[in-house]
Amino acid sequence: MTASLPLHALFIDGAHRPSSSGETFDDVDPTTGAVWAKVALASKDDVDRAVSSAKRALKGPWGALSAPARADLLEKIAARIVERSEEFLRAEIADTGKPAGFARAVDIPRGAANFRVFAQVLRTATTETYETPTDDGAGALMYALRQPLGVVGVICPWNLPLLLMTWKVAPALAAGNTVVVKPSEETPATASLLGDVMREVGVPDGVYNVVHGFGPGSAGEFLVEHPDVRAITFTGESRTGAAIMAKASSWVKPVSFELGGKNPALVFADSDFDAAIAGTLRSVFANCGQVCLCSERVYVERPIFDRFVDALAKGARALVAGDPWSSSTTLGPLISETHRQKVLSYYALAKNEGATVVTGGAVKDMSGAFARGAWIEPTIVTGLSDEARTNREEIFGPICHVAPFDDEDEAVRRANDTEYGLCAAVWTQNLSRAHRVARALDVGMAWVNSWYLRDLRTPFGGAKRSGVGREGGVRSLEFYSDVKTVCIKL
Repeated sequence: MTASLPLHALFIDGAHRPSSSGETFDDVDPTTGAVWAKVALASKDDVDRAVSSAKRALKGPWGALSAPARADLLEKIAARIVERSEEFLRAEIADTGKPAGFARAVDIPRGAANFRVFAQVLRTATTETYETPTDDGAGALMYALRQPLGVVGVICPWNLPLLLMTWKVAPALAAGNTVVVKPSEETPATASLLGDVMREVGVPDGVYNVVHGFGPGSAGEFLVEHPDVRAITFTGESRTGAAIMAKASSWVKPVSFELGGKNPALVFADSDFDAAIAGTLRSVFANCGQVCLCSERVYVERPIFDRFVDALAKGARALVAGDPWSSSTTLGPLISETHRQKVLSYYALAKNEGATVVTGGAVKDMSGAFARGAWIEPTIVTGLSDEARTNREEIFGPICHVAPFDDEDEAVRRANDTEYGLCAAVWTQNLSRAHRVARALDVGMAWVNSWYLRDLRTPFGGAKRSGVGREGGVRSLEFYSDVKTVCIKL
């Protein structure tokens, strides 16, 4: 007799609950292709109950908490995530298949850090105050108050599930809002587990809610269109963001979007060669290329081009795919077989467009329990024009195109020749060039001699089709708050 699979229930009004319809869907382990859990499929009524619960909490004990008291709770959430880090790690790996070393160093610590940092931001944030003259000489005092928006809908991606969900939930709660979270249908586990943490540290019922499901015609659409949801925050592909924006616009809801990217890396001949190789290996292949910040277009100054391509290919071939719990594993699978077919279609497109495949370009053969997982070869191609679809469309997999350039102006022009503008990486030891190029790139974030180095107090977001708005530090509080001006006539 087969043991029953665990269920990721909805989390509504402080308790785990089944779907009102009783419907579920599969949670698949991408390393093996096997179903490891079932997920409660939220109905429209379930979403309404979650929103109603969040709305009630605003008028209950949560609404009465002071900012310092909310900051205290955020710090308790952070501490409890750390205490239960191995549980979060197991849930994250079961959902994503990423190597434990990556998740242990990045996903889980950042999930906790998001709450800790926004607690600190809340404690130190200020608003404006002005002494204003009046005609009678008495004067007036003008000051601004931050107040919560209300119920915030949080729609999360599957690539960094805990990290990117808490990046939104933490500042939303810091600002005094309540939330209804719709995690990706591919990665529901850590959002449900966070409900336990909320309850354990004393967050009032209804402040944090989770509804599972899909996008159009499902929980995502129900959440966006709900009249009592006052704002939407979303991370995902640009096309989905455009659809959400169209739905939200009829209700005039503010939105904050981090969307797709076709990010460039610019490697100059004066760079620290070994550091540039190591950094580009990370920026191309981290999380199997499934990070919105990954580099898919790499431009290398011609004098070092051949040497750079050879070294990058050697590093790609050295990546080890396998058991995510093995310390030797450095490459996980793609999130699903569906996504693997998408990425493989781009591998085929690159070849049809005339690319030279330096390494990779196919399914990665695996054996044993992993034979049916969504594995794929890390891939490097060269030889395509900047107009090739491979160089213009976001792939979101472990692939990059490497092209030579001859001077700084050419590198910047080609890097900016895209409808996206999320981030860029620049490798140079020339300080003046570093400042010049960083300023000239049409992106929301430019790294120089690094990649994925973050201070959570700084603004983060994309340009062009890569996003709307900025989050991070006080800018997150600005998005998740209404600001009211009070005028006192003296």
